[in-house]
Amino acid sequence: MKSAETEFLGGPLDGRVLPVMLGVFHTVPKVYRVPVPGYHDTPPVTLVYRRTKVPGSKGWRWCYAYDEQA
Repeated sequence: MKSAETEFLGGPLDGRVLPVMLGVFHTVPKVYRVPVPGYHDTPPVTLVYRRTKVPGSKGWRWCYAYDEQA
């Protein structure tokens, strides 16, 4: 499968660029969920990022923005 280097904005992954698997139509998924295991007294959580478009040097590109309310 193909992947695309995708930037994450906001939340714990802010500023990171990670490979994200592309879907059937060669785009990144609309929602990207990151499970975070719990440690000691901290319960496990799932970070939710939503796909957004941002302007780039070669036109528009996809990135993920942190969804705090999810």
